[in-house]
Amino acid sequence: MSHALGRLEDLPQDYRDDLKNLNLVPLWPSLRAVLPSGVPTRATQAVHWPYATLKPLLLRAGELTPIEKAERRVLVLANPGHGLENMKASPAIYLGMQLLLPGEWAPSHRHTPNAVRMVVEGEGAWTTVDGEQCPMSRGDLILTPTGLWHEHGHDGSDPVVWLDVLDLPLVYYMEASYHINGPRQTVKQGSGDRAWTRAGVVPTQVFSRSGKRYPMLRYPWVDTRAALQAMAANQPDLDCVQVTYVNPETGDDAENILGFYALMLRPGQTLTLPARSPAQVFHLIEGGVDVSTCGKTFGLVEADTCCAPGYEPVTLTNRQTDKPSFIFIADESPLHRKLGVYETR
Repeated sequence: MSHALGRLEDLPQDYRDDLKNLNLVPLWPSLRAVLPSGVPTRATQAVHWPYATLKPLLLRAGELTPIEKAERRVLVLANPGHGLENMKASPAIYLGMQLLLPGEWAPSHRHTPNAVRMVVEGEGAWTTVDGEQCPMSRGDLILTPTGLWHEHGHDGSDPVVWLDVLDLPLVYYMEASYHINGPRQTVKQGSGDRAWTRAGVVPTQVFSRSGKRYPMLRYPWVDTRAALQAMAANQPDLDCVQVTYVNPETGDDAENILGFYALMLRPGQTLTLPARSPAQVFHLIEGGVDVSTCGKTFGLVEADTCCAPGYEPVTLTNRQTDKPSFIFIADESPLHRKLGVYETR
């Protein structure tokens, strides 16, 4: 019994015309394109964005375009598999390198896509989110979740660069993406990272919880790095030394669509991550790491970024034999789990 599907060309032209005029499409000629056998069709390609080649172009953007005309001065890290004009790193992940020069202020706005900032280099900048001013240092992760006012300012003397990670492609696909401009924020007293910086002890909620959907907005790298080093020292046989950025009140993922992690590779270590359904992004905070996937190997140096499609294993090798390397990872796991399509192979 044949399982070959009929082609569109097999249908009479008058029948095809009638379907088209009524906005109808026969499924069977395209069935295997949308439901392939065994593994999904993926447009996401394994791509490497070296910071050394990107940074001069970002700094030149600072010379060519004042912040008043750019609002957010960003170079998008676009995956050619999705078409550069679509500004996607993966189906649900947008990446951008953002530059803020001394004395600049990126005005306050809020939008429906969730965003995080992974600070790449520089000191003296800050992000104010929902009235909480978050200083920006290399390796810090700062949340700007959906619907919260946020703005960026720079009181230092050298350029500051950070990596933006947004779920913009998904929110745009759902026709739910928009922004609203607002006035400069009034800074409030207190910060979530001071209340939630010690594992095992948390603020006692005698009467009620904080009432904040996102009680912690800044995850300082100095604390995350220390947690990884302590984990590695405490469990010398542990292969995957990795932590997840979470909401400290609930234990849920820090944001609701994308997942964020920090991973430490021991000196000289090679670690193979299994093939999983979500696409992944790797950004090197410290060290030197080879990332191998889809038959390609990318030699990451500090501040480099690369991505890998889902359903592909990824091998990470620390090129440093005397020191650990540290990687920031973003992926689509929370979304896949919510949709019930998450799997590991």
